[in-house]
Amino acid sequence: MNSVTLDGAVAAKHAENTRLIVQISCVATLGGFLFGFDSGVINGTVDGLKQAFQSTSAQIGFEVASMLLGCALGAFFAGRVADYWGRRSVLIISSVLFLLSALGAGAAHSATFFVFARIMGGFAVGAASVIAPAYIAEVAPARYRGRLATVQQIAIISGLFSAFLSNFLLAKAAGASTGTLWLGQDAWRWMFWMQALPSSLFLVSLLFIPESPRFLVVRKRDSEAKVVLARLYGEQEAANKFSEIGASLAQDRHRPKLSDLLDKASGRVRPIVWVGIGLATFQQLVGINVVFYYGAVLWQAVGFSENDALLINVFSGALSIGACLIAVLLIDRVGRKPLLWVGSVGMTVTLALVTFAFAHAGLDASGKLALSPAMGTVALVAANIYVAFFNMSWGPVMWVMLGEMFPNQIRGSGLAVAGAAQWTSNFAITVSFPILLTSIGLAGAYGIYAVAAAISVVFVLRYVKETRGKELEQMEG
Repeated sequence: MNSVTLDGAVAAKHAENTRLIVQISCVATLGGFLFGFDSGVINGTVDGLKQAFQSTSAQIGFEVASMLLGCALGAFFAGRVADYWGRRSVLIISSVLFLLSALGAGAAHSATFFVFARIMGGFAVGAASVIAPAYIAEVAPARYRGRLATVQQIAIISGLFSAFLSNFLLAKAAGASTGTLWLGQDAWRWMFWMQALPSSLFLVSLLFIPESPRFLVVRKRDSEAKVVLARLYGEQEAANKFSEIGASLAQDRHRPKLSDLLDKASGRVRPIVWVGIGLATFQQLVGINVVFYYGAVLWQAVGFSENDALLINVFSGALSIGACLIAVLLIDRVGRKPLLWVGSVGMTVTLALVTFAFAHAGLDASGKLALSPAMGTVALVAANIYVAFFNMSWGPVMWVMLGEMFPNQIRGSGLAVAGAAQWTSNFAITVSFPILLTSIGLAGAYGIYAVAAAISVVFVLRYVKETRGKELEQMEG
């Protein structure tokens, strides 16, 4: 066989391995799609919940927010469970919980059962949110690991959009979310049941992907790890990769445990863990989920009509996907840290402009807050640029870094703590916004988010270390 033929065969094998890694990563990102779908589906069902359960406003608020409690629990326990049963195994458990939650929430005939089903779905969302990017990081080569993990954020937003579209079409077909559809069931119940379709696809697809090779090495299942590495990288590179993974664990190859997060010499929490918690918390403190969860309320509060407010939300969703695509193109070229600090600076400026605009809002004849045409334009443009800055930086990059920044021995435990911090912060911001709205107003609330964005600039420049191009075995804790 001449060298040209040999080179062609090597290139073909390399392309085959790359396709397999991309396919495996796409299966993992279905967890992100369900993350988005499960978060978005609740928006179209509030009227149905009120009618079915005779819920008060306070009860509806808890029914809507209950999923976030499950998310925090899921994120915390998933990392630990993943260290015992494996990354793929946790994703399979998540897919089953997604399916059961969808069926249960749609079939619920009491508020208690509904909340139980939503917390179950939240557990799946929390688990998928931390394990999917970690799994991708552990199977993908360093040269394009960031791009594959960033697709997770696109999948999340696509899931949100799909839930909104599904809700709209079902409500339109029934005449309202409380109208009757197939099998004599209300449309709002079918909104939840629609999630069973992607949940089933996720479950079946997971049965055809391998376990993370790094998890297998940590658990001393070396023969299985070598087989998976050969499938992913080819025989020669697989041998080198196996040696690298083994070397990174050679001095400390015990079963992972939560206490690994403590520095053995000082007894204090490792610095890398605090960085992970900081990344997870700042992603929420900048207030992005106020835009996602309360977008229509926000714009109606300053004088936009309901139709205009919903249209703004649709535009923001499309802009978010476009911004995520920018992140996909740049994350493995310019790195994680530059995207984070550029995003922080951009969010600080745009949030300050939104705060300025809201601070100059007046009252209309009915006593409702209203912006002048000029200030309305400033608020609208600045808010959407803010969304773009978030989705090209902190939105995807935080998840990418959490999946790759921790050393092999503490990855599961580190993800557990950071993931729980992210979802707890999400819950706090979501619950506190209505309170801030009535106590200090929109300008005060967005002023707080602007200050958090400004502090995040300092945090990134001082504490975050670049991970672009580094193999996972090079990560230091």
